[in-house]
Amino acid sequence: MTWLHVFILIPFIFAIFVPLIYRFTLPRIHTGWFVLAVPFGIFLYLLRYIPIVSNGDNVYHSVPWIPSLGINYTTYIDGLGLIFGLLITGVGALVVLYSIYYMSKHREALHNFYVYLLLFMGAMLGLVFSDNILVLYVFWELTSISSFLLIAYWYQRKKSRYGAQKSMLITIFGGLAMLAGFIMLSMMTNTYSIREMISEIDVISTHTLFLPAMILILLGAFTKSAQFPFSIWLPDAMEAPTPVSAYLHSATMVKAGIYLVARFTPIFGGSFEWFWLVSGVGIITLIYGSITAVRQTDLKALLAYSTISQLGLIMSLLGLGSAAMYFDVGDESTMYAVAVLAAMFHLINHSTFKGSLFMVVGIVDHETGTRDIRKLGGLMSLMPISFTIAVIGSFAMAGLPPFNGFLSKEMFFTGVLNASELPIFGMQTFGIIFPIIAWVASVFTFIYCMILVFKTFTGKHQPEKLEKEAHEAPIGMLIPPIILASLVLVIFFFPNVLSRALLEPALINILPSYAATGGTNIHITAWHGFNTELFMTIGVVGFGALLYMYLKKWSWIYSLVPEFLTLNNAYNQGIEKMESLSLGLTKRYMTGFIRDYLVYIFAFFIIVLGGALWLLDDVSINRVTNAPISIYEAGLVIAMVIAALAVLFSSSRMTAIVAVGAIGYLVAILFVIFRAPDLALTQLVVETVTVALFLLCFYHLPEYKKEFSRVRFRLTNLIISLGVGATVTTIALLANGNRLFEPISTYFQDSYELAGARNMVNAILVDFRGMDTLLEILVLCIAGLGVYTLIKLRLAGRDNE
Repeated sequence: MTWLHVFILIPFIFAIFVPLIYRFTLPRIHTGWFVLAVPFGIFLYLLRYIPIVSNGDNVYHSVPWIPSLGINYTTYIDGLGLIFGLLITGVGALVVLYSIYYMSKHREALHNFYVYLLLFMGAMLGLVFSDNILVLYVFWELTSISSFLLIAYWYQRKKSRYGAQKSMLITIFGGLAMLAGFIMLSMMTNTYSIREMISEIDVISTHTLFLPAMILILLGAFTKSAQFPFSIWLPDAMEAPTPVSAYLHSATMVKAGIYLVARFTPIFGGSFEWFWLVSGVGIITLIYGSITAVRQTDLKALLAYSTISQLGLIMSLLGLGSAAMYFDVGDESTMYAVAVLAAMFHLINHSTFKGSLFMVVGIVDHETGTRDIRKLGGLMSLMPISFTIAVIGSFAMAGLPPFNGFLSKEMFFTGVLNASELPIFGMQTFGIIFPIIAWVASVFTFIYCMILVFKTFTGKHQPEKLEKEAHEAPIGMLIPPIILASLVLVIFFFPNVLSRALLEPALINILPSYAATGGTNIHITAWHGFNTELFMTIGVVGFGALLYMYLKKWSWIYSLVPEFLTLNNAYNQGIEKMESLSLGLTKRYMTGFIRDYLVYIFAFFIIVLGGALWLLDDVSINRVTNAPISIYEAGLVIAMVIAALAVLFSSSRMTAIVAVGAIGYLVAILFVIFRAPDLALTQLVVETVTVALFLLCFYHLPEYKKEFSRVRFRLTNLIISLGVGATVTTIALLANGNRLFEPISTYFQDSYELAGARNMVNAILVDFRGMDTLLEILVLCIAGLGVYTLIKLRLAGRDNE
């Protein structure tokens, strides 16, 4: 195991010790100070890979996991994975530092919070550094589970439980679809390695499973990254504590779907279906999120929809940029590769400005007691540092200079304009849609950014509507957003340092054909002259400012959309319908009668096994190896049948018990005829004890007062019993006459040489299957102790009475 494997596992290992740390350090030291060392240490470790990756080298390590199935825990660090790894640990360290001051060590269950956070951190690291698709899937679902726990951290609140359930249902659904797509890919390529799959592109692209696998994998990506129409889970996930929102829902978890699309672009990119599905869903999500964000009155809800919008922007860029794989290496390939570089650039920029904004909103909520925009205002003079951070983050999200969001937004405009001129995929006709939607969405993005800043920090202060007296947050809570806001400015002035170190290596991993260009054809700069992109930006600012000033004049349009047409209502109605349907179905088969349950079980048994025997044409009973049936054996079988019928038709409990015992003793005689004295003795002992216990139990049962009534005949019972008997008998005869392997009895014939035992049955019970026998005895001992305990409790209860 390499150091990289160890560092990925460290969050899981440390999570085991967090409850102990919490117990022995509270209330002296906040648990977060110990947890902070985990993401910070891993972040420093990952920094050493930047020179390696920027030189075009990748790091590959593999540890066998299930080698018989070809499943290994393979880690793979390249430019794409390193970007996500640094975001996960870097932002994670800042979030942990922020949580130390946000989460009270006296009122919160910090051990639970940090255990869930570390589980999520480890799962995300394992996800982005996994080359094996099955290992990736395990970590993928672990992110869903840990995020469920984090969203439901304040489980006392109904909205927290609701949001956690919604996110779990939607993301797990997508994860299962993604798993099916992964299995299809492995069937096409006979490998679980993503790197090896990329080398088999020719095989995959011509396979009949190409399109189904693509759609299923995209379902996983779209649900995780809150793409339309699966975006409804993200706003409800804002019920989580603000550090969770800043970490999961701006920098990490919602970017997992982006990572998946980027990672599989070399396999599916360049195809018509991938291009339109990824770019189409992304651009729809962009416009949906930006328009919906404007109508929000809760600051975190506004940030939630803005996150949906920004994720749609990144997704659309990845889809548009995938067209570069359609062309040979050259100017055209580089022209469309700009969109992919813009996606990766905006991915980093979004983590910086959105992370800082989430933290500022958390500060406002923490220091005023509310996130309702209608109650806020005039906080600029009371919280000047928070106001400054909010301005930097919001203006960066709005795409204004001198902030990093301006650079990636300009590249976004360049990407959609280039894509509108694509000579393929029908873009000659529909390509103009992308620049138009991009510009309209940017206008609404500008509006909600202005709402976030000016509605919160300017205007009239309303202390009577606040739950707390507003004041600036402590310096410890301000340091993380200050660092992120500083990065917003630094990246604007030195974007090409980031580009050469991380963005271009990631671009080569997403578009392998771009490697031939040497990665030197794209230069990020703030000024490109008076071009179309600049005029689009001027239009966004001018028209956006106008709409913001007259917001009250036109915001009534939102009320025209009826509630029953919303996606949330469709989800709620769907859940209610499924619950009522499942309840009705459950009531149909959960009748409370054991007979009905046995009917279902045995009917299923007959249909599945009997149907399989019917469909298999080559199944036959081999009579050659059958021994002749003697008159004694036939007589015993007839006697057992008569005894069994006596149990069915007896009108006395005593008669039924005696008939059951007779069947057991007749079986023991049959063992004697088959020359199995040990089995015969065992059967006699067991049958004697069983009959005695039956009689003892019935002796102590209360007297049956009602008149005994004979059980009426039911044709269903007769059919099912005959069907089960016929099916089992047929399977037994088939198994005896059709041997696929050497019988195991030949192995046990050497019991004396193998175990030193002359008796084969004893050797099996004591030596060959000794552990099974030991566990069976243990089960019987536990059952006996349970019975003894119940008797003692009952006697103690009587004494107390």
